[in-house]
Amino acid sequence: MTSLVIDIGNTLIKIAVFKLDEILEVSQYETIDMPVLDALLNKYHPVKAIMSSVKKNTEAWQTGLGQKISLTHFNTLMTSGINNHYLTPETLGPDRLAAVIGAYHMFPGQNSLVITGGTAITYDGVDTAGNYFGGSISPGLNMRYKALNNYTAGLPLIEPDAGFDTPYGNNTTTAIRSGVQNGIKYELTGFIESYKTGDGQLNIILSGGDSIFFDTLLKNSIFARYIKIEPYLVLKGLNAAIQKHND
Repeated sequence: MTSLVIDIGNTLIKIAVFKLDEILEVSQYETIDMPVLDALLNKYHPVKAIMSSVKKNTEAWQTGLGQKISLTHFNTLMTSGINNHYLTPETLGPDRLAAVIGAYHMFPGQNSLVITGGTAITYDGVDTAGNYFGGSISPGLNMRYKALNNYTAGLPLIEPDAGFDTPYGNNTTTAIRSGVQNGIKYELTGFIESYKTGDGQLNIILSGGDSIFFDTLLKNSIFARYIKIEPYLVLKGLNAAIQKHND
């Protein structure tokens, strides 16, 4: 069975076509329209579609797509085997829940921590029984650099540097870089440590646009061997959700 999966994030739209759990094609766009979707419909003939959006507005293509294929709008009640204990599920970002579903679908019966690096950094854990109690949200990599520039009178806006690997800066530029990047590194290791179980078993799944950058920050840590980079985790979670929804 073939499915069309659409994930609308803060900056990009990701689209994937799945045959059961296998990704046949994946692409990303800043904007999409019906011709883009028609090309995928004509090429793969999916029998159902699911979409998730962190935005409130409705695009014209959503109506057009719904007229051509069974379209499900993902929501936080579609837990797909996850026990969602979030106290306000209506405020839970759909991308966060989809990522947790994706993690548990990939590693059933195991403890997993999903770390997504994008506009914000999110930390969400799921335990061996599929319990999701919540997570954490903090400013993303670029947001931190921009905040220092926007909310101070004299600090410049600088770019991230994956090659920076010293504990302190010896000028303003490197001091900013040390504060931002080492701060994220210590934050990452602190959260990982807090989620680690007594036997040390924990899948650390990095996703989002900054996942490779975060992997570089953690390459020399004691957690490096537990890290898995999964750029399509949300898409895989949405695909798992539509499969369960139609069972």
